[in-house]
Amino acid sequence: MVKMGTVWDRTAEFLTDNIAAILPIALLAFFVPASIEGNFQAAMEGADPALILTLRLVQLGFGVLSIWGSLTITVMALNVAGVDGAGRVAGKRLPAALLVAVVTIAAVFVLLLPVPMVLSANGVDLAAIAERREVDIAPAMAGFVAIYMLVLAGLLLWAAARLIVTTPVIVREGRWLGALRQSWKLTRGVAWRVIGVILLFALVSWVSILAANTVFGSIFALVAGGDRAGVSLAGVLTSIVVAAVQTGFTVLIPAFTAKLYLALTAAAGLREGVVIA
Repeated sequence: MVKMGTVWDRTAEFLTDNIAAILPIALLAFFVPASIEGNFQAAMEGADPALILTLRLVQLGFGVLSIWGSLTITVMALNVAGVDGAGRVAGKRLPAALLVAVVTIAAVFVLLLPVPMVLSANGVDLAAIAERREVDIAPAMAGFVAIYMLVLAGLLLWAAARLIVTTPVIVREGRWLGALRQSWKLTRGVAWRVIGVILLFALVSWVSILAANTVFGSIFALVAGGDRAGVSLAGVLTSIVVAAVQTGFTVLIPAFTAKLYLALTAAAGLREGVVIA
């Protein structure tokens, strides 16, 4: 029986014992990109297409860097390589992690397709929705969209719980798309407990980030001024504070999933097929 409390204790112990090694990775892969990216939306307002494209490409690069950071912390939490070799192992596993991420995003995109297809077939202006302009949607159509999105959200939450240890599987077992199937097998019987952890984590992180954004955003707006459009000093300072809070929660994810993976494999009696490097 895998106890989530024990997994959290092991996660906290790992983070406490390895804070000096984790901090540089967290700063490089999570904090710095989040601090910079927090101002992209303001920078894109009224910008020319070339600048918008450049910022989107930078965001993509930040996303890849974030995946590498998560892999590195996972390697450390699984103890499959020393601190010095964690980044190297993460680099080797990066192509597999990127492939899994692309496939997962594509699957979610396909599941979301029925909504715009149905709206378009019923004469709804999708361009207006994209531009956040008001559109008239029939009550029946709005009800369909609401029910579909609610059901889809439940399915995605269940899938997230079953696939939560995909990254540790990629790191420790050297699998590619097979990591999805292996994670599904390992999480059989613990999905509801994992869902509870996901919901609690999402709630706490959302409240913390919202509070940081609201409180510090208001303070910096009063001190430095934040009324003008575009990038402002208040916006930059707020994004730094929010990035710091966000980084703390981001570091928790790979550490927790790694310790959960170890608990699940121990409970299943799995020891074979481990690839160290």
